[in-house]
Amino acid sequence: MNKKISTLLTNLNDQLSFIDLEIDNESTRCEKAIEVILKTIKYLKTTITKTKFKTDAEEIKFFKEIKPQFTSKLIYYNTLFKIEMKRPNGGNRIVKKYYNNELVKLKAFFDNELEFYKYYRSGSSYLDHKYFLRTKFDIKMSLDNSYFEANTNFSTSHDFKVAKILANDLIQLYLENQLVLIEHKDNGEKSQRKPNLKMIWTSPKVALIELLYALHTEGTFNNGAADLKDIAEYFEYIFEIDLGQYRRTFLEIRTRKNNRAKFISSLNSSLLKRMEDTDEGV
Repeated sequence: MNKKISTLLTNLNDQLSFIDLEIDNESTRCEKAIEVILKTIKYLKTTITKTKFKTDAEEIKFFKEIKPQFTSKLIYYNTLFKIEMKRPNGGNRIVKKYYNNELVKLKAFFDNELEFYKYYRSGSSYLDHKYFLRTKFDIKMSLDNSYFEANTNFSTSHDFKVAKILANDLIQLYLENQLVLIEHKDNGEKSQRKPNLKMIWTSPKVALIELLYALHTEGTFNNGAADLKDIAEYFEYIFEIDLGQYRRTFLEIRTRKNNRAKFISSLNSSLLKRMEDTDEGV
């Protein structure tokens, strides 16, 4: 079962990455992502409701660690969709106030769930048998009303709260990034000291695009929340280079018959050789 679910999660992440690559509009991207996530969760639900866990530990692991990885994505994209659809038209001051109000809402959730938040973040497990086993809820633990309406074959009293915590981390990051972007617009040029030496990308443009996709896939920027388009625009800005139709270029990279990640492989070989030369005192 674990392998099957792992493959399901991998496929979902691949689909969401593809949606991120192909759709620039935030609202449209969220709509498409939600559609894909719902189908995946529906399949996961069918699989789990037909499955009998071998041990309580296996069931706890699923509802504490695995299922929230799916449902947190649904919460994230759905919340993002609502935030952007309700974003007011107006100047930067109005939009900043709106985003800050959304951050206040996130803080309210953490304040209301502070006890469980500390339990989860600390890696505690002494209450897992109450939090993450189906039908093992404790009415004294201030359960949400929604729990009693949920499918008890596919829900525990606290797996949704874990998903909410994971989603809120990403939502907070998104909102803070939006505020930073607005701040930069207000201030015009960046205030920090610029380096004296200008760096020019002298390798082929296709190499930079290959690197761009590798860094985005690895989730290198903003804990993986940065959009491919934003990273590409940043690269174009700092290197003063036009990447052109980089998505089309990536399709061409994928069709290479030999060594599709040519530049990344070259970087790896060069770095390893440098380490070996340094070890040998060269």
